[in-house]
Amino acid sequence: MEFQLKMGMKGEKEDLVVDGNTARVYASGALDVYATPAMIGLIENAAFNAVDSFLPDGWTTVGTNLEVKHLAATPIGLKVKAQAELLEIDGRRLVFKVEAYDEKEKIGEGIHERFIVELERFLGKVNKKRNS
Repeated sequence: MEFQLKMGMKGEKEDLVVDGNTARVYASGALDVYATPAMIGLIENAAFNAVDSFLPDGWTTVGTNLEVKHLAATPIGLKVKAQAELLEIDGRRLVFKVEAYDEKEKIGEGIHERFIVELERFLGKVNKKRNS
């Protein structure tokens, strides 16, 4: 299968820091600041958004690796935005440069890898695992 992807493709995702995505609620810390797991989800979604609409029906991407630094805390009430840029295409393996910002500064940066999968086949393996 050939995919219509090219290096340099970009995606974004925005969120608002609220009680539900704080470190205290995620149990990843004791503070009411934007949780690292929430930032990771935002970053993954930005990378997903960069390429998903360019994949044929029945295909999607799944996250396989993430190397990210959480650089700064963000309090409740501020907006956060993640950006992803496709740096490398190696068959079905995709490598993204990822960054996250709040309204004041950069809060995260790193590299994220995703893998292109055929949805039906992937879910078949998941269901087989669940039922074994």
